[in-house]
Amino acid sequence: MISFFTTIFFILGIIIGSFLNVVIYRFHTRKVLGGRSACMSCQNKLHFYELIPLISFFVLRGRCRVCKTKISKMYPIVEFITGLIFLGLFLKFQDILFLNLPVFIFTYVYYAIVLSLLIVIAFYDLRHKIIPDALSIAFGLLSFLGLFFFNEYGFSIHIPTVLQFFSGFIIALPFALFWLVSKGTWMGLGDAKLAIGLGYFVGLARALSGVIIAFWSGAILGILLVLFSKKYGMKSEIPFAPFLIFGTIVAFFFELYIFPTIF
Repeated sequence: MISFFTTIFFILGIIIGSFLNVVIYRFHTRKVLGGRSACMSCQNKLHFYELIPLISFFVLRGRCRVCKTKISKMYPIVEFITGLIFLGLFLKFQDILFLNLPVFIFTYVYYAIVLSLLIVIAFYDLRHKIIPDALSIAFGLLSFLGLFFFNEYGFSIHIPTVLQFFSGFIIALPFALFWLVSKGTWMGLGDAKLAIGLGYFVGLARALSGVIIAFWSGAILGILLVLFSKKYGMKSEIPFAPFLIFGTIVAFFFELYIFPTIF
């Protein structure tokens, strides 16, 4: 039974991931839901069999069927990551499924939407080196509302504590100071805006854990890119939002508390 559900939720995730790719590539055009999908190079309209999540990319060998232009590897990566996250959400809240189906649906849908937003923000920042304010605001509002309806165990209506109420701004403050002191050279203001939602989403303790993971993973990847990639040098800019989001997602799924005695 569990293997059946894990398969279903993974498939659901890669299907949603396919839509998230559309959002990532079209958001700046304001035509997210308009028009059929087409090759970015030759504008050939894609048939349904060229749009099957994950499978089509490998069947086409990563190239357009008509012009043979390489298809970005970001497409299958986004789909696969979304599939894993949707699968992870099922595993995290599976006990609720068998106890109270409506509560599970409400909980799952909320976290699926919030995490989907994070995926879009991460890969949009990777592609365009900017975080749209509309996405940060939407994520921040959803995370703030979650303070009143969810905790680390799922759905739970409650009044947040004062610390929880200000957790988003506490997490965002150091990033805002980095931006202010460096005049935007160390870090963009978009990272501070994103951090507000991250603090509300997982709480202060787990958000701090996520930030630690973000800095360590960013530093390690940065060093590897400088050493082994000709495209990157010591002065190359690497978006930090994807690392923040990665760290937050790890802290969320694994209930990570690096500083458990502080908060």
